[in-house]
Amino acid sequence: MLKTWKKRWFLFDMDHRRLAYYTDCDERKLKGVIYFQAIEEVYYDHLRTAASSPRPALTFCVKTYERLFFLVASNPVSMRIWMDVIVTATDEHCRY
Repeated sequence: MLKTWKKRWFLFDMDHRRLAYYTDCDERKLKGVIYFQAIEEVYYDHLRTAASSPRPALTFCVKTYERLFFLVASNPVSMRIWMDVIVTATDEHCRY
């Protein structure tokens, strides 16, 4: 269960085949990474499983083998783009 929401800045890193996330917008403090090969699913949180999401309509999920990440986009267009590029990167990775 989610206790609190923390703001993170994500970087789509095709060179290293991962999503890197940071605690600051200047990308100096790396908090963690999500490798494309570990991603099982990317989907819209239509069941509202992300408890107390600051923006439920803009929340989507990235499911890995180890963890379920809930991400909140700034707007609907950004959400669609992020979901599409993550799914595409995951599919591309599976072809190699």
